Amino acid sequence: MNQPPAKPSFQDPGDRPSHHDPHDAGDSSSSGTGSTSNPFSHMPSAGQAHHTDDAPSHGPLSDRPSTLSDSSQPYGYATFEMAEAAVVLSHYDLGVISAIREFRRGSRHSPKLLIKSQKGRFILKRRAHGRDDPVKVAFTHQIQRKLFKQGYPLPRIALTRDARESMLSIGGRMYELFEFIRGENYDFSLHATYEAGQGLALFHKILSGVEPDWQPPGAGYHRSQHVAPNLDFIPHRLGDESITEVCSRLRETYLRAGERAENAGFSEWPRQIIHGDWHPGNMLYRDSKVVAVIDYDTARVQPRALDIANGTLQFSITRNPDDPSTWPDEPDEGRLKRFCRGYDAAASDLISTRELEALPWLMIEAVIAEAALPIAATGRFGRLAAIPFLQMVERKVRWLESNGDRVARLVS
Repeated sequence: MNQPPAKPSFQDPGDRPSHHDPHDAGDSSSSGTGSTSNPFSHMPSAGQAHHTDDAPSHGPLSDRPSTLSDSSQPYGYATFEMAEAAVVLSHYDLGVISAIREFRRGSRHSPKLLIKSQKGRFILKRRAHGRDDPVKVAFTHQIQRKLFKQGYPLPRIALTRDARESMLSIGGRMYELFEFIRGENYDFSLHATYEAGQGLALFHKILSGVEPDWQPPGAGYHRSQHVAPNLDFIPHRLGDESITEVCSRLRETYLRAGERAENAGFSEWPRQIIHGDWHPGNMLYRDSKVVAVIDYDTARVQPRALDIANGTLQFSITRNPDDPSTWPDEPDEGRLKRFCRGYDAAASDLISTRELEALPWLMIEAVIAEAALPIAATGRFGRLAAIPFLQMVERKVRWLESNGDRVARLVS
């Protein structure tokens, strides 16, 4: 009787640091056994933007939270050559491969293939240039090993057959192979939003007090040195001076919001490992329950308030994907409250009064940084035209400035 093929080896959470970069929605997952205190106990086991030489430096991508990210970019996707894929896949023990197709999710600078093989379904990913620094990746691996041991739902990465490595470097390029897991997109329901808040709190709880073994990134979207010069550059990038006043107002608002967050005590708050990119596109759901949290590339050491504010912003936005001019100025109050209540339900420490005071100002910084950096780099925001997008951002930050106290009261 024929024996079923053996499963490929996956990184053991106790292994040395490996080059594990959870990729985009629809990827792989792994998790240990959840504890009774784990709000994820229902869970199964499981690019750098191009810019011209005259453009200002955009800094690390971590300066840009994916608050309003649009993954349906219709142009400029990096691709695999099939000969390249064949060489890479020969280093893994997948058995007979029956199908390969492109998997266009997430960064267009990081091509992916969906592999159907004798031993299961996998995602092959080539890391984008700028995302392949081994030291930075090692930092994210330390995070993921710690999370994995505590039952947090993470994508798993397959090891190469001979060298038993989770990252494969060939010809100056870095590759990873992930187990594929099916999941659903965020459905904007209150339950899904509450779960996202719980997930962030558990992330912070597990990693509180963890000392990185490698030098972590430290900067974030708060008072980033890259945002103001990029806003100044946008009219030149677009070749349209009509947007100059909008960019100037956003620049002043960004600087003013940073000061208000500092006045609330931001620089005095404890620092810990944070996710750095907590938004719906980095979560997979089933029946409005989170089954996987992905993408740890923007993890860093900063006050947790950066994640709380960015997550609150992202999960409360109401948007029409095709027309930013129709997006409402105000956040969805129901989802805003549910996200923060979900966070408090699972957090070691409730969101403090001072963090609530800073919340709307950090939300302002987050949304301006999110818009400024990619538009200065490419002249667009994904597939959306720059000018109506920036006008929408200005309306939102104006509302937040005028209603900051109301936002804080909603979640107090």
